[in-house]
Amino acid sequence: MKSAPLLRDQGNGRPPARRADSLGQRITSVVQEPLTPLTKILLVVTLLLLLLSSVFIGLFAGAQHRLHLPPAKGGPQNPPVTYTQTQTQTQTQTQTQTQTATQTDHHTTTDIQTTTDIYTTTAAPVPVPVPTNKPPVDGACLSADCVILSASILSSLDTTQDPCENFYDYATGGWSKSHPIPSDKGRLGTFNVLAQENQQVIREILESDDIPSDDLVARSYDEQILQKVRGLYHSCMDEDTLDDIGSEPLYQFVGTLKKLFRGESTEISADKKKDKYQGLTAAVAFLHSRGVDALFDTGIEGDVGTDPDDMVLWFSQPELGLPSKEYYHDKDIVKTYTDVVEELLYALPDDDDEEFFMPQRLLKEFVQQDSSENVWPPWPWPPWDGDDGDDKTPKPKPGPGRPDPADVQAKKVVAFEKKLAAASLDMEDLYYKPFARYNPMPLKNFTRSIPEIHFSEYFAAFTPRSYPERVIVTYPEYYQSLHDILEETSAEVVEAYLITRAALTLAPYLGPKTELWKAQRSLQETLSGIKKGAVGERWETCVHVVEEELGFAVGRYFVNETFAGDSRTKGTKVIEDIVATFKASLKNLKWMDEESAVAATKKADNIKVKVGFPLSPDTRQPRSIANYYGRVEIKKDQYFENILSANANAGFLEWMKLGKRRNPESWEMYPSMVNAYFSPDGNQIVFPAGILQPPFFSQNWPSYLSYGGFGMVAAHELTHAFDSLGRLYNQDAKLEQWWTNATEEAFMERQACIVEQYSKYTVDGPNGEKVHVNGNLTSSENIGDSGLIQAYRAWKAQYHASLKDGNEFLLPGLNYTREQMFFIGFARVWASNARPESAVQLIRVDPHSPTRWRVDGTLANVPEFAEAFKCKKGAKDDVNCIV
Repeated sequence: MKSAPLLRDQGNGRPPARRADSLGQRITSVVQEPLTPLTKILLVVTLLLLLLSSVFIGLFAGAQHRLHLPPAKGGPQNPPVTYTQTQTQTQTQTQTQTQTATQTDHHTTTDIQTTTDIYTTTAAPVPVPVPTNKPPVDGACLSADCVILSASILSSLDTTQDPCENFYDYATGGWSKSHPIPSDKGRLGTFNVLAQENQQVIREILESDDIPSDDLVARSYDEQILQKVRGLYHSCMDEDTLDDIGSEPLYQFVGTLKKLFRGESTEISADKKKDKYQGLTAAVAFLHSRGVDALFDTGIEGDVGTDPDDMVLWFSQPELGLPSKEYYHDKDIVKTYTDVVEELLYALPDDDDEEFFMPQRLLKEFVQQDSSENVWPPWPWPPWDGDDGDDKTPKPKPGPGRPDPADVQAKKVVAFEKKLAAASLDMEDLYYKPFARYNPMPLKNFTRSIPEIHFSEYFAAFTPRSYPERVIVTYPEYYQSLHDILEETSAEVVEAYLITRAALTLAPYLGPKTELWKAQRSLQETLSGIKKGAVGERWETCVHVVEEELGFAVGRYFVNETFAGDSRTKGTKVIEDIVATFKASLKNLKWMDEESAVAATKKADNIKVKVGFPLSPDTRQPRSIANYYGRVEIKKDQYFENILSANANAGFLEWMKLGKRRNPESWEMYPSMVNAYFSPDGNQIVFPAGILQPPFFSQNWPSYLSYGGFGMVAAHELTHAFDSLGRLYNQDAKLEQWWTNATEEAFMERQACIVEQYSKYTVDGPNGEKVHVNGNLTSSENIGDSGLIQAYRAWKAQYHASLKDGNEFLLPGLNYTREQMFFIGFARVWASNARPESAVQLIRVDPHSPTRWRVDGTLANVPEFAEAFKCKKGAKDDVNCIV
């Protein structure tokens, strides 16, 4: 079942320096220790200097704004401000911090440091608009943190733009100009920058030798966990060893794949009538067990038609070599892809007369007796012994005039994939038609549609329990087409296709100097517009791999470092306020009748809210995490094998869910992710600690910024429960048409308006062409973005209480109303730059609109925005489609 994340994985860029502790945190830590007379004097002097400099900066900035006021255009304008801040800070700091990181573990650190910082900040002239009625500046926060936050917001703006005509550039233009895309990336946005900051925190954890636990029992489990996450990281960082090993691990993997496919030395029975594919089942099962997608895909998910908590087997279509089926009609991309497949096939040895074996060291951890499960796999895998260990060298390319089998095979592989793509369901149907993709059937009926796969043997590779009698197929027509495609395709081409899938998936885990790594990288360069040969810092790649493979393990220590204090409590309050506002708004929706509104309220009441970190595995309990990754074996000089071990463990955990009840505490995202999601078949919204960081949220920020940033995220995910997809799941997460016909019809009219609105938006392609947004593909996410209005109303509902509590304080130099600051806080989190190739790729595969239209398109449907910025009727941002 497809969850609705806030955005697709945005990749990784160059990380900035890690955020320092706030002034308040530093002062708190200082006053907790006995102060010497000298320390007291220095502290007082430091505070006075900070306060004086902050006051003068604020006054100077405000004066400059008023002196250089440009002519207004659309919205009221403020003068540009040019300021230079020179600050000398001398501080002797003794810090003792005791943090309760888990229920049973305590983390204590003591730092004693003396620092002298001299820095100068110069901001380019940025004229800032002010509201018609100038807001009061009395009582503006003048702390160092507030001044820095204010400067950050000012630097993000481009006030030469008219906010009523182009608010995205108005709120993010300064950021875009100061954040060029790194040469090794296809795009860079605030999500990426925050992800890099989070990764910097994780990097320090991985490169440290500390064990953050005083409890002896907890410490022993933390040692196990950290040994694995640090071991995987260092095996990835050891490029010298990777260069020495070369491509040998992938050669061996492909050798095993070939041997299985050809049915050699196996004990797997085969239908003699199907000699052509006698080993296809074993080969596909082998690839799937190691995280390589091929021919079809499986998943263990809830049976949304009868009981969403009953975990059953789903069959779906596979991942393709190119990002989407549209790419197979792009001649230039197909030519590039064919060349890459040819290079991969060339780089792999021709071993018709030789044998390869998967090293037995990869298998030991899986053939074991578990205390709660049977042996897995149920038979030796692969079904032979031995490891020749011989180095294999790629075959030379044939000379001029000689036949080129790799070239021929590459073209046939791409043609084979093109047929698979044509047989696949379109993405908008796959995402938004849950009734159409819910096709339960007896297993025996399903297996008749694809006799080339012996499913009893396939299941034996994954689960020790009895095979399922009933499965759910998302698109039965695909499997009938797959049968026809296999029937008309030679075994040699199918084998080459399986090898290509293995190489594209696993070559990134070889050394960067290998031909196989370079071949797969060249494809990514073309698809994303990355500069040829540009490679980012190795530590970024390795931290990302650790997150992907052992994310819940390293997430424990990330949470301990970044998610202390009241972050979880205050973040949860934002969500609860938005849920309450949403339920109240249901009574006023003219297009929703009373019966549907009552049902919607019940669903809202039943939504489970998860914030920060999961409890399965339990982030607070190292034993839980150690057991979760207990089958993963990590060795410092075997990076490729470490990845296979982690992938096999992930597959094992997935199949162990079959036939069980849903685990309500499990998550689809690890704690450090800068993302969030709504799960339709679980009726839950989830917010990892990774996104509860600036520029989305801070427990020390004024509420209007937290509700504009993180509040937008929360409202987006909540709205998904009632959008074009979520409306088809009832309060118990079961597929049901629970709206009345009249309400559904009224909603469809508004959805059609959204589709039409966003289909008019475009991005620039690589050749300067205009590529239109797919309004159908993005409709659900666009409706989710319209939830911003609920975040705004939730903020306004709590405003007076928040103001009384001192949580609506103003920022120096920003002469905006709080309402305007809410929308600026919303827009700035979507700041992004993308190369044309990357922008087109997202248009084709991403159900989210480009970030520009996630701002301007959303605000066109929020009348409160026009009111806040005094936009006149007829401006570009007039209200269009309100859901």
